Amino acid sequence: MFGMSHDAYLLLDAVVTVIGLIVLITKFKIHPFIALTIAAAFLGLTSGMPIGTIIKAFQDGFGGVLGFVGIILALGTMLGKMMAESGGADQIAQTLIRAFGKDKVQWAMMFAAFLVGIPLFFEIGFVLLIPLVFIVARRTGVSIIKIGIPLLAGLSAVHGLVPPHPGPLLAIGVFGADIGKTILYGLIVALPTAIIAGPIFGTFIAKHIPGHPNQELVDQLARESDSQDLPSFGITLVTVLLPVFLMLLKTFADVALPDGHFFRTWMDMIGHPISALLLALLLSLYTFGYKQGIGSQQMLKWLDASLAPTAAIILIIGAGGGFKQMLVTSGVGDVIGHMAVSAQISPILLAWLVAAVIRIATGSATVATITGAGIVVPVVGMIPGVNRELLVLATGAGSLILSHVNDAGFWLVKQYFNMTVAETFKTWTAMETILSVVGLGFILLLSLFV
Repeated sequence: MFGMSHDAYLLLDAVVTVIGLIVLITKFKIHPFIALTIAAAFLGLTSGMPIGTIIKAFQDGFGGVLGFVGIILALGTMLGKMMAESGGADQIAQTLIRAFGKDKVQWAMMFAAFLVGIPLFFEIGFVLLIPLVFIVARRTGVSIIKIGIPLLAGLSAVHGLVPPHPGPLLAIGVFGADIGKTILYGLIVALPTAIIAGPIFGTFIAKHIPGHPNQELVDQLARESDSQDLPSFGITLVTVLLPVFLMLLKTFADVALPDGHFFRTWMDMIGHPISALLLALLLSLYTFGYKQGIGSQQMLKWLDASLAPTAAIILIIGAGGGFKQMLVTSGVGDVIGHMAVSAQISPILLAWLVAAVIRIATGSATVATITGAGIVVPVVGMIPGVNRELLVLATGAGSLILSHVNDAGFWLVKQYFNMTVAETFKTWTAMETILSVVGLGFILLLSLFV
């Protein structure tokens, strides 16, 4: 190629493909699923892969990711729906607000979001908890931004950093990290990060932008439910945290017990994300369903309804997996890996940077996580002793940065909080960026110890 080395050509090819992907999503408004598929095909064709291998690599990548993440996504969404509809989420929030009292209500909102967010998608957690923001703002007279930003920070932090969320799970699959360790480190990083970006930043920014809720939305959403009908706080907590507990238990068994030990073998089965979430979902059918006097017909309706919104996300994740596989099979990933190794950049920083750039460009944390992980994974093999769990977290943290006008979440927050675009930048975009950067700081700090 015009005296250009093969490596340089592959690198250029990757850059052109990623830019092309970004242009398709942003300029031509092509659905990310189609855009990722086109980008994968383009990369396969231009990188000189044999024609027969191109489709095969895409299929393998697509299936490989969804074989794991697709199942978990479905189970997690159903569990979240059961919690939402039965009022379990409401119960957690109300209990925390009672415990913290009016003057510390922004802390209660962050912890509520943190707990409720564990089995829930960001968008679903947002829609679920936003009525609470309105109710609490009305009851306490505290500004909607001061209560809302901590809530968003809590949801966003677990969404980007704590499995079983799709982002960290994708990265766990790609990097071959341990799920329990990732949960443990993820919680260690996510909590202080959410505190800084949530209650602390929220209290500061609310002085400048108090926010005025949309009156129609308040009337529609701020209906206060009767607390006697809700599942109890303890039961709700046990149900929601069961999968996390089981996955952590599996890791503990793996560390503490010898290979082939009876208990360890069983824990590996029960603590696998798929079985852990399935068990929690089955428990929720009882705790959030039958115990609350909800018939199976009604539960079937809920579970059915919960899956529809995830279809697009599942397809995007699959196509992202196909694209990632193309990066690996074409050898592009190796070239990037070698470059990173010779540039002596810390793999954790690299993972964060790549995910951040793609996130800013495409607006999708999911696309950023899977593409970022695909680009960085060859580095893992080249640099001995990289902590894979921290790479997962770094990719997740990078994928949260600078949510702006190309991100659906930006408009969601803007509409609900009734802010101008400029105000949304100063509140929501700033908060997401603080989460990302502070998160990276804590991850680098943690990397000195683990």
